[in-house]
Amino acid sequence: MITQEPKLLKIGQLAHSSGVPVKTIRYYEDIGLLRADGRTEGQYRLFHDSNVVRLGFIKRLQGLGLSLQEIADCLAVYDHGELPCKDIHAKLAHQVENIDRQVTELLLLRQELTSLLTTWNSSPTTTANAICPNL
Repeated sequence: MITQEPKLLKIGQLAHSSGVPVKTIRYYEDIGLLRADGRTEGQYRLFHDSNVVRLGFIKRLQGLGLSLQEIADCLAVYDHGELPCKDIHAKLAHQVENIDRQVTELLLLRQELTSLLTTWNSSPTTTANAICPNL
């Protein structure tokens, strides 16, 4: 059986392959989401090509509303040799609860704004100590 040698990519190549900007990759490395696997003689960072998948995973979880800390927690489980699916499920369920709360708050705000606009006076009388008498 032939095993393929892992390919090392310069940061620009990783950025190109993953669609993630170089600056973001540097930031992810700084906060521990990615690890460089060495440097070239010219001191360019080298990353395992498996980081393309890792970056896709990070971006997917970000798109689902998870924070970088939550993503780091999931990656820590993975880096210890376990699948983080159970943890991700719990975090996504919590995210749904947060969204439901935000939707409720937004509906209440919409109701308040609609009520305020219904009684809005386009030509209010100037009142002492009132910047906008409608409010």
